[in-house]
Amino acid sequence: MTQARGQGTEPAGDERDRDQDPGPDRNPDQDRSPERDLSLERDSSPDRDRDRAATVRVFIALAPPDEAKDELETALRPAYDAYPRMRWNRIEDWHITLAFLGELPVGTVPPLRPPLADLAASHGPVELALRGGGHFDERVLWSGIDGDVDGLHRIATDVRRVVKECGIPFEDRPLRPHLTLARARRDDRSSVVDVAAGLAGFTGRPWRTERLHLVASDFGRGPGPIRYRDIEAWTFDGR
Repeated sequence: MTQARGQGTEPAGDERDRDQDPGPDRNPDQDRSPERDLSLERDSSPDRDRDRAATVRVFIALAPPDEAKDELETALRPAYDAYPRMRWNRIEDWHITLAFLGELPVGTVPPLRPPLADLAASHGPVELALRGGGHFDERVLWSGIDGDVDGLHRIATDVRRVVKECGIPFEDRPLRPHLTLARARRDDRSSVVDVAAGLAGFTGRPWRTERLHLVASDFGRGPGPIRYRDIEAWTFDGR
C-alpha cells in the first residue's frame, strides 16, 4: 500500500488561500454539528448575500467517517493544548480535496451534478486510512493518506475529467492526497513542524469512502472562520 507523504510542496488552491485568512483560534471542546459533515453555513448580511448570489467557491472532496476523525482528534489533543495559537480546522470540515475549482459563477455549478452523480454510481468505495503527518512549507499541517491511494487517484482523475468536460477551467495540479489540520500564525512557523513530527507514529483505522462531495466554502465572505457546506453528495455505488 502507498502513502501520501513529504514536505514543502505548495498546497492546492483552497489550502493556499485559507492560509491568508486570520481566523480565530480553534477551541477543541466547542460544540460540533450532529452529523459533523461538510454542511455548516453562516449567517450573512444582505450585501454579502448579493455577492454570494453571483459566485460560489467550489471544490470536490471525500470526507473521513466520524470514527476516523475521532481517532485523529484524540491523537491531536496534546497538540491542541500545547499550541493553542495555531489555526486549527474544525473537525467537521476535515476533507480530502480531489479537485479545487475556485470561485465560479453559480450557473456553472448545476451542470456538474449529473455527471458527478454518474461518476459516483460507477465507482465502488475505496479503503483508506489516516496516517502520520507532515507540513507544507512550515505553514500548513496535514495528516497523510494511506490505503488504496491508487484507487483514490483514479477517482480524482475521473472527477477532473468531468470538470473539464463541463467546460470549467481550474488549476489541475498533481494530486497530493492529504487532510489539512491547521495553519501556523505568521510569527510562529515552528509549531507546525513540531506537531507534524509528533504525528509521525499515528496510524488510523481503515475506512471506506462513502460519498463524493461537491462542496461550497464561504472564504472571503466576511470575518470569522471559513465554513463549508455540501452542495450535494453522492454515494459510491459501483462494484
